[in-house]
Amino acid sequence: MQLRVRPQIWIGIVVVIGYVTLVSVTQHLSGVPYPDLGDDGRTLFRGVGISLVLGAIALTVVTTLLGWWRPAMRDQHRARSRWPVIAPVLMTVLMLLNLIGTDWGAYDLGFFAASLVLLLVGFTEEIATRGLLVTALRSKLGEGWVWFLSSLVFGLMHYVNVLSGQDFGRTSFQVLSAFLFGTVLYILRRTTGTLVWAMVLHALWDFAVFATGKGHPASFTGTGGLELLVGVFALVAVWWVIRGSDERLTDAPALSRQPR
Repeated sequence: MQLRVRPQIWIGIVVVIGYVTLVSVTQHLSGVPYPDLGDDGRTLFRGVGISLVLGAIALTVVTTLLGWWRPAMRDQHRARSRWPVIAPVLMTVLMLLNLIGTDWGAYDLGFFAASLVLLLVGFTEEIATRGLLVTALRSKLGEGWVWFLSSLVFGLMHYVNVLSGQDFGRTSFQVLSAFLFGTVLYILRRTTGTLVWAMVLHALWDFAVFATGKGHPASFTGTGGLELLVGVFALVAVWWVIRGSDERLTDAPALSRQPR
């Protein structure tokens, strides 16, 4: 498969800005205030679900038009050091604890169906940041900058929640957490060689965190501190993932013929 458009950094930035704008405007037009998103299935789907569906469609079209599916979804080579995958494994354990401790009795069928749409965030945010943006950054930058900038952008894009009514201080903490989580997801991509597992973990993580906000979850679901510890561990471990990596895209047409 030939790349239709040569990767350039500005393209990746425009894609992220376009995605965030589309989601934000759609959520604003829904008329559902941020504090009311989790009230019932209808408000959840109107306030979040529709924007994610539109975002997924838009990103699918953009990725196809660019012809970037292969570099966005797969690395040329897996990281030499595989042990940093411990970070996403630990995050998976925390995610499972949240799911186990969720008060599922507080869910009705409509709310559960609407909340399942939230799984789309794993596809949309991953393809936008650790997919298309990473592909764009690799056109000019080394892998250290690719990790840092893609994770930074992933974190900063969460500041848009302020426009939806979320407290600035709480949002700033969310941005920091997102940067650390982005590092974990970057490690997962590099150690497995594919974006698929990062999409899966991201989707399930966000779903699990949202699920614990309904009803009366078990006390052990409060894993915020442990999440930060895993994120700090990932900040150290990511060096071994970056070391010796050469994923730079210097010739877009030739890229499509390189072995994976």
